[in-house]
Amino acid sequence: MKDKKIILGNNERIDELGIDNLKLIQNKKYFCFGTDSVLLANFVRSNSSNSTIIDFCSGSGIISIIVSKKKKCGKILAVELQKEMFDLLQRNIEYNNLQEKIIPFLSDIKNYEKIRKEILNISKNGTVDIIICNPPYKTVGTGIANEEDVKYIARHEITCTLEDVFICASNLLNTKGRLYLVHKPERLVDLIEIARRYRLEAKRIKFVQPNINSKPSIVLLEYVKDGKNEVIIEKPLIEYDKNGNYTKDFIEIYN
Repeated sequence: MKDKKIILGNNERIDELGIDNLKLIQNKKYFCFGTDSVLLANFVRSNSSNSTIIDFCSGSGIISIIVSKKKKCGKILAVELQKEMFDLLQRNIEYNNLQEKIIPFLSDIKNYEKIRKEILNISKNGTVDIIICNPPYKTVGTGIANEEDVKYIARHEITCTLEDVFICASNLLNTKGRLYLVHKPERLVDLIEIARRYRLEAKRIKFVQPNINSKPSIVLLEYVKDGKNEVIIEKPLIEYDKNGNYTKDFIEIYN
């Protein structure tokens, strides 16, 4: 991909993703993507070029962009609520020439009927095979309030709770459709119990640890709508070895 000329706004920068010359415009005053988004995108299993995917809480588009390049899939509907982040999402899709693959959609995920109508416009049968979500981790009243509302909303369950994610995913996914989620391990009981209320069964769980002796810092989950109650706990992903270097498994994910 030949570099495009682009005018950056205040506090904006361009980061290289290390995949097919893909790059991401980010604003340091807003919510910048982290390791969790990259690991979630790689955790997704999609083996059909006809799969329709929705990326909830898409932000600047990091997950949609990685999935579009590293996984076999059809159209991706990237749903984002905040106008500031949606502007970045649109620009990143255009900057990486992914307009035919990723469709940006300004909406609250709770408006799932509105999202369903948009899916009918981009999918032949209107079904949703996969939903991916990196939701806000913190409940309201925890953590330090950010000066920038954009960042605060991205981190706290103000406009999108964990239950909202499961409700909307259950209403949009077809039977045996899959939801992929990244969250904090301390919410694991909620991540399983609330999901079951909405016919989403955890099928794969993978913990990520900074090193072999530390407790997990994040957890990746795959759910299946109307799936059976059997779950696979995968080998944990360790980020750093005893010498403080990235492990082989971690390097493979980051190419």
